[in-house]
Amino acid sequence: MSEEPPEPSVAPLLDALSVRRNAAVGAAAGVALAVLAYVFRLTRVAGPFAGTREFPVLGETGWFLLLSFVLASAAALLVTTVLTLFSLIRLVRREA
Repeated sequence: MSEEPPEPSVAPLLDALSVRRNAAVGAAAGVALAVLAYVFRLTRVAGPFAGTREFPVLGETGWFLLLSFVLASAAALLVTTVLTLFSLIRLVRREA
């Protein structure tokens, strides 16, 4: 019976790319952007909506909270991806 090689671990790669730190920075940036957008909307700096709109089930506040969550998630993912790509470029240049 031949032994199979152990499964490679991605943990060293994740550490080398600082993914955990990048995810924390991305999450903070996403939440900050969402809070800023939500406060901007609550204070109605942009003015009221044009025309009459109905917000079923959740109401206006609920829908904007939901949209803020989506904005925070998307921004966090974008920032994390960009920072990780920069870490990868730095790592490749240092190794080359």
